Amino acid sequence: MEEFSRMIAAALKLPEHRVSNTLKLLLGGATIPFISRYRKEATGGLDEVQIGEIQANYDKLTELAKRKETILSTIGEQGKLTDELRSRISGCWNPTELEDIYLPYKPKRKTRAEAARQKGLEPLAMLIMLQRENNLTAKVRSFVKGEVENEEEALKGARDIIAEQVSENEGARNTVRNAFAREAVITAKVVKGKETEENAAKYRDYFDFSEPLKKCTSHRLLAIRRGESEGILKVSISPDDTGCTEKLERKYVKGNNECARQVAEAVADAYKRLIKPGIETEFAAASKEKADEEAIHVFAGNLRQLLLAPPLGQKRVLGIDPGYRTGCKVVCLDAQGTLLHNEAIYPHPPKSEYQQAARKLTKLVEQYKIEAIAIGNGTASRETEQFVTSLRFDREIQVFVVSEDGASIYSASKLAREEFPDYDVTVRGAVSIGRRLMDPLAELVKIDPKSIGVGQYQHDVDQTKLKASLDQTVESCVNLVGVNVNTASKHLLTYVSGLGPALAKNIVDYRTENGPFQSRKELLKVPRMGAKAFEQCAGFLRIPHAKNPLDNSAVHPESYPIVEQMAKDMNCSVTDLIKDKTLRSRIKVENYISDTVGLPTLNDIMQELDKPGRDPRQKIQAFEFDRNVRTIDDLTEGMELPGIVTNITNFGCFVDIGIKENGLVHISQLADHFVSDPTTVVSIHQHVHVKVLGIDRERKRIQLTMKTS
Repeated sequence: MEEFSRMIAAALKLPEHRVSNTLKLLLGGATIPFISRYRKEATGGLDEVQIGEIQANYDKLTELAKRKETILSTIGEQGKLTDELRSRISGCWNPTELEDIYLPYKPKRKTRAEAARQKGLEPLAMLIMLQRENNLTAKVRSFVKGEVENEEEALKGARDIIAEQVSENEGARNTVRNAFAREAVITAKVVKGKETEENAAKYRDYFDFSEPLKKCTSHRLLAIRRGESEGILKVSISPDDTGCTEKLERKYVKGNNECARQVAEAVADAYKRLIKPGIETEFAAASKEKADEEAIHVFAGNLRQLLLAPPLGQKRVLGIDPGYRTGCKVVCLDAQGTLLHNEAIYPHPPKSEYQQAARKLTKLVEQYKIEAIAIGNGTASRETEQFVTSLRFDREIQVFVVSEDGASIYSASKLAREEFPDYDVTVRGAVSIGRRLMDPLAELVKIDPKSIGVGQYQHDVDQTKLKASLDQTVESCVNLVGVNVNTASKHLLTYVSGLGPALAKNIVDYRTENGPFQSRKELLKVPRMGAKAFEQCAGFLRIPHAKNPLDNSAVHPESYPIVEQMAKDMNCSVTDLIKDKTLRSRIKVENYISDTVGLPTLNDIMQELDKPGRDPRQKIQAFEFDRNVRTIDDLTEGMELPGIVTNITNFGCFVDIGIKENGLVHISQLADHFVSDPTTVVSIHQHVHVKVLGIDRERKRIQLTMKTS
C-alpha cells in the first residue's frame, strides 16, 4: 500500500501521509461521506471529491497490479521470462506501456507471420532485415521448397514476419502513437443511402465532418459515436498516413538495395494493417473515455443540484398530474407524504367540466387543510396552473409547478408497486409530484438518475462508471442533508453511509414493529447493525424530539462525551448549551484537543451546536411563466421571458420558458463576459430571465440569450 500511496499522492499532488491515512480508512470499511465529515484530522480535511479520486486511483492501480500478475504468469509459462523482463514489468505502472511490453508474448490466433514461420521463412526474414545481401534472388531460391511454391510466396512470407516484428516494436508503436497525439483527425461521413432515414436528420451536422481529435468536444464526439452506433455515420481517426510511414521507414530502411525495398514494403504493410488499426482503436477508446468523464462530471453536477433543490418541507400538499382527455389526477397528502385521497377532475377539453372541477378542488383544499399545490410540468401543465390560480380557496395557497421528469418511470417501478399496491400508475405519478415539492431528495432517490432528465448523452457513456458516479453523488447529497430515521423510506435509508438495502430494510421493519426510534443508541438493537455500521451511519441519521438533543444533530455519538464535558464545564445541560449562544461563546475549544480530536472536529461540533440539524438546502421560491406564451408559435424574436434552467451541458444550458420545447442558451450567450464553464453562471432550477434570439419552428429549436447587451 505504501507504493500505491506514493504514486497516488504524486498524481493528485497531495501529501503522502494524507493519502496513506485515507486509504487505511477506505480499506477499513469507512465510507467517503464519513471520512470527509468525521475524520478530518486523519485526512487533513480532504473533501469528498479528493477522497473519491484517491479511491478511484487505488482501484485502477489494483486492477493494473492484477494485470501484471497475469502477464508475468503467461510469459513465465512460455519460458521467456528473463530477470530483466520481470523487473521491467514489475516496475511499469503505465497500462499502455505495459501492453506494449507484453505484445510480443501475447498469445494470438494464427497470424500470417506465424504461418510463414511454420514454412521455414524466418531465416529469410532475418536476412532481409539485415539489408546486407546484394544477391537476394539467389538466396530466395533456396527457400522455395516444401509448402513454399515460388519466390514471390517466399518474399511475401518474409515480409509478413518483418511486418509483425515492426508492429510489435515499442519504438515503432510510440512513433505512430505520437503522430496520433499531435495530428490525428476524426472524420465522420454519412453512410451511403442513410441520408433520408427518419433518424438521420439529427446527425446532419456530421454528414461530412472533420476536426482535429484533440479539439473535438465531448458532446460532439459522443454525438458522432452515437450516429456511428446507429449505423448512420462511418467514423475514422487518422494522422498523416504518408508521414507516419516515412517516419517508420527512416527507422528501419537502411539502404537502397532489394532487401531495403522489401523492408520498406513490409514497414508500409505493418503500419496500414497492424499498427494503425490498433493505435486508432486505442485513441478512439481514450477519446471516448475522456468524453465520458466530462459528460458524467456534468451529469453528476446537475444531479447534485437537482437533489439539493429547496424543499417545501412538511406541509399538507395537493398534487396534480395534469392531462386533457384522461383528466387531471389529484392526490391529497399529509405533512409526512402519506396518501389521504385521490380522484380525477376534468377542467380541460374534451370534457371541459370546469365548474365541477373547481368545486371539487376547493372542497379538497378545505377538507384536507391543504397548504400548497404541486402541478406537474407535462401535458396541460400551463392550463392547469391557470385553472388552479384562478380559484378562490378558504386560505392562502402556494402553487408550484414541479418537474415530472422520471415520474412515469417511478410510477411503473417495483418500488412504486410496493408503496402503492392498490393504486394505478396515474395515482403513483401524482403522489410523486406532490412529494417532490415537499422533499425533492427523498423522492428523487427512488428514480434511476438517468431518467431524471439532467444528463448529457447519459445513455452513450460507460454505464458502469456512470452508475458509480451517480450513486456516489446521491450518497453524498443524502448524507449532507441527513435523514430522519423515523420517516425515511427504505430506499432513502439505503444511501446513508454504512447502510445498504439489507440494513435499511431492517431499520424500517424494526420501526414498524417497535414504533419510532427514541435515540440513536437504539439503532444498535436493529438486526445486523454492528459497531462498524453504527459508526458509519449514526452521525447522518436524525431523531427529532429525542431525549438527547444531539441525536437530532450532525454531532457524531463518538463526540457526545466532548459536548457533555463542555456542558459540565459551563455548569449547564447539553440542551442549555444548544439554546444559549452566550454560554457557547465562553467555550475555549482548544481546551478539548486530545490525541484523537483536533480543531477541525471541535469547530464542526461548535457549528452544529449553533444550528443543530440545520437543513443545508435553500428556501423554496414560487415561480410564474409568462401567461401569454403557451406554444412555440407564440414566440417572436426579441421577446423577453422568465424561465427555469432544466439542464446544463458543456455547451450551455436548456431553459423551460413554459412551452413544450426547452430553449438553448449557448455558452457564448450565458453572460456579458467570457464563460468557459456554464456551471459558474447557472444552476439547475435557477430562475432566469432570457431573450429569444432565434426560432426554428421546423426543427422545434429555440435559441435564447441571457446577455444584457
